Amino acid sequence: MRTVYVVSDSQLEEIKLKQRQEELDNLEASRKRLEETYQSRIKVIDEREHELQEELKALAPAEKKTELTAEETEQLSVKG
Repeated sequence: MRTVYVVSDSQLEEIKLKQRQEELDNLEASRKRLEETYQSRIKVIDEREHELQEELKALAPAEKKTELTAEETEQLSVKG
């Protein structure tokens, strides 16, 4: 058995208006949460990218020193 409600045209328009406003509010809230999540992820990615760049800078001179030391070792063993 179905329930049927009879409403006036003005009441129906008010109901539709309220539903559309709720839908719009939900969309705006969803957009805000999505943008906040996006910005948060961008921040995490930027921080990790910076960490990796710093690690690469720190490792680059150490690798060059290791290579030079190996070359120097070869030169020393050839001279000796």
